[in-house]
Amino acid sequence: MIDLSFSIYDLEYFLLILVRVSCFVFIAPFFSMSNVPRRFRVGLSIFIAALLYQVTTPAEFGIYETVLDYAILVMKEAIAGLLIGFGSNICMAILNFAGTIADMETGLSMVTLMDPNTRQQTSFTGVLYQYAFTMMLIASGMYRYLLGAIADSFILIPVGGAVFRPELMLSTIIQFLSDYVILGFRIVLPIFCVILLLNAVLGIMAKVSPQMNMFAVGMQLKVLVGLGILFLTTYMMPGAADFIFQEMKTVTVAFVEAIRP
Repeated sequence: MIDLSFSIYDLEYFLLILVRVSCFVFIAPFFSMSNVPRRFRVGLSIFIAALLYQVTTPAEFGIYETVLDYAILVMKEAIAGLLIGFGSNICMAILNFAGTIADMETGLSMVTLMDPNTRQQTSFTGVLYQYAFTMMLIASGMYRYLLGAIADSFILIPVGGAVFRPELMLSTIIQFLSDYVILGFRIVLPIFCVILLLNAVLGIMAKVSPQMNMFAVGMQLKVLVGLGILFLTTYMMPGAADFIFQEMKTVTVAFVEAIRP
C-alpha cells in the first residue's frame, strides 16, 4: 500500500522549492513567451519541483520559527529564482538591439511588431532574430541547460541559504552591458557594413549626377539591399546563436555565484 502522508514541514519545504522553480520558469527564455500557456508553465513548475524534492536533502528543522521567518524564506527563494532566470533572459535583449540597428540602417525602423519575450513593441528584424534564435535554442537543447541550471542551483544554494551580494551583481551587469554592445554589433555587422558602403556609393552618385533624386532612390535600395544581405547571412545565425548561448551561460553562472552562500 502506497503511503501518501506527509508532514506540514515537508509541505513547507516543497513550497519553497516550488517558489524558486516557478519564478525561474516564468522569466526564463522560451518558457516565459506569451504564447506558452500559463497552465503549462504552472504544471511544469510543479513537476520539476516534485522531482527536485525527491533528490534534495531537506534542511535541518528549525530554520524558521515564525510566519515572518517563513515569509522571508519565500521572498529569498523567489528572488533567487528570478535572478537565475533573469540572467539568461537579458541575453535575449541583445537580439532586439541588433534588430534595431539593422532596421535603422535599412529604413525599416518605422515597422514594429510584438516581441514574444518582453511583450513589447520592437523592430521587425529584432522579432525575426527572436524567433530564429528561440527555434535554435530548442533545436540545440539549450533549454535543457536552463532546466539543469535551476536544478544545480539547489546544490550550490540550499533552500533558504541564498546570500545576496550586490557588488557581484553590479559587476555582472556592467560586464554584460559591454558584451551587450559587442555581441549586438557582431550580429548585425554584415548589414551595417554593406549599408555603409551603399551610403558612400549614393553620396558619390549624388555628386556625379545632382539631378537624380538620391533620397527616393536610396530608400528603395537600402530596403532591397538590407533584406538581401539579411537573407544571404542566414547561414551565419547558428554561429551568432553560439555567442548568445555562451553569454547566457556566463551570465547565469555569474548570478548564481552572486547569491550562493
